[in-house]
Amino acid sequence: MNKDLLRVILGVVTVLVLTARCPADEIVVVMGAGATALTKDQVAGIYLGRNNSLNPVDLAESNPLRTAFYKRATDRDPPQIKAIWSRLTFTGQGQPPREMPDAAAVKKAVAADPKAIGYIDKADVDASVKVVLTLN
Repeated sequence: MNKDLLRVILGVVTVLVLTARCPADEIVVVMGAGATALTKDQVAGIYLGRNNSLNPVDLAESNPLRTAFYKRATDRDPPQIKAIWSRLTFTGQGQPPREMPDAAAVKKAVAADPKAIGYIDKADVDASVKVVLTLN
């Protein structure tokens, strides 16, 4: 391969990597306006089906923020999460979080239900929701 072409390709790839947005640095867990702060362990318990006191809301499986959220909040990847919820559903011990198409739908669901909890990009936060945990 031509060395000049290889340099151009590597340069383009480097620029794309350096300018790509990393959703994992900007994830916030949100609830309705009257909510109180939660710990990472509490959020993990809710999203792993260990605590059913709140109604978890997920982003679509195709959303990269979902993978980053589960890695940060539960230290698990998507196949592990799917296996956990499959077992809980099969044994009648729980139902997986409701899936929403985007941050606007998550905010709407969370604002409408005082027992709902969701996660979104920090940039999508507005007055309709309250941040109860920031995942760094």
